[in-house]
Amino acid sequence: MVIVKVDAIEELWSPEFWEKWEENIENDVVNLKRADYDQIEVGAPPIKTKYGWLLVYSHIQNYYPHPRNLDRIFGVEAVLLDLDDPKKIVGRTRGPILVPQEMYELSGYVSDVIFPTGALLEKDILTIYYGAADTTVCMARVNFTDLVMSMHPEFGKEYRFKRYEKNPIIVPRDMPWEAKGTFNPAAIMVDKKIHILYRAFSNDNTSTIGYAMSEDGFTIAERLTEPVYVPREDFEAKKSDGGFSGCEDPRLTRIGDNLYMCYTAFDTIGPPRVAIASISVKDFAAKKWNWARPFIITPNDVDDKDACLFPEKFKHGYFVMHRVSNEVCGDYLKTLDFATDSVKKCIHIIGPRANMWDSAKVGIASPPIKTKYGWLLLYHGVSKSNNTYRIGAALLDLKDPAIVLARGAEPIFEPEEKYEKEGFIPNVVFPCGVVEKEGVLYIYYGGADTVVGVATMKTEVLVNALVHGMRLE
Repeated sequence: MVIVKVDAIEELWSPEFWEKWEENIENDVVNLKRADYDQIEVGAPPIKTKYGWLLVYSHIQNYYPHPRNLDRIFGVEAVLLDLDDPKKIVGRTRGPILVPQEMYELSGYVSDVIFPTGALLEKDILTIYYGAADTTVCMARVNFTDLVMSMHPEFGKEYRFKRYEKNPIIVPRDMPWEAKGTFNPAAIMVDKKIHILYRAFSNDNTSTIGYAMSEDGFTIAERLTEPVYVPREDFEAKKSDGGFSGCEDPRLTRIGDNLYMCYTAFDTIGPPRVAIASISVKDFAAKKWNWARPFIITPNDVDDKDACLFPEKFKHGYFVMHRVSNEVCGDYLKTLDFATDSVKKCIHIIGPRANMWDSAKVGIASPPIKTKYGWLLLYHGVSKSNNTYRIGAALLDLKDPAIVLARGAEPIFEPEEKYEKEGFIPNVVFPCGVVEKEGVLYIYYGGADTVVGVATMKTEVLVNALVHGMRLE
């Protein structure tokens, strides 16, 4: 994209002006491409705002032949340009805010195309007008303040999770049971302390659960030298030397006087399945690791993982959320007797979204947080174009969490630091624990399947952004 400045409007009709301008065209280029194979096309006329010139434009991924033969993806993005120097980028969306998803966008004269040509800003609502599949005219709306805050690196600081400056807070130690990795931690508040159960990865590729504790949410005040949970049943026992096995990715929920830990059980030959073990809050706080016998709650022949229990009973029973294949499902259990009650259904909650950052697969991150507007769910997503794990947010109905009220368009957290980009599995942020403390969310996450980090964000900021989107529907 280029920016052209003229002293008089008549110059735009002058061949001489354009010949002279073309000689130094590189000075007027505003590069909005995310990759060399992409194409940028101007969309709607820019809108003047106090933050800058808002330009809604078309970003076409893989427009030029890609060595991996990736399909073209038409997306709508937005950029803020400096009011005095529009060649200067003030802020931009981190990816498309709109992609072909609906039937009228996926099928038409030219399928899988959306192209913005108009935008209006009224009060705090931005309305984008666009062509769909070169067949129909459509419109979409977004809360303008939320959009700008997500784009602007300075104004939007509170709209982003802030990493603890001394991350990572837990790293592998020279102990055989956790020498290769300490990651994907559960977290829960008990007796005003934040207790962290993290996945530990041994030299022989066995996963166990380690323990750490923080009083302020950031600094590790205590960390045990032995695992607090190890494989005990045949369904998580190693079936071949050196193979992957054990207890992976714990998630903790308190119901009454007990803590329930959902985790992925793997016995080398698979498929991975969801197991649940419990312990009394009293024993947990006293570090008496009297875990009840674990039970598998998912079918034998189904790849099922990333599970958690909701912390209260609903009309239809206790709700367990889990991932089947590449989508998040849910099911109601009548009781907490896992020896007799298990997952029978897969109620679809959220799935991958075509052409988005979460187009390949999604799975829950941490157990949901209850707010007055709904259950706040963080989830991870992976795109088809790469293996980067990012975090998104959704809002679920308070009375029936199988109902999705709102879902964010952009990721709210993604790998940026070296300890998230480099490790056993690069480009991964993977939270399994979230704690709300004085109106602030503390997410505890695995970085590159190697270390543990923590990041914070005000709960109301994230929830309000989802609620704004819900009200635009």
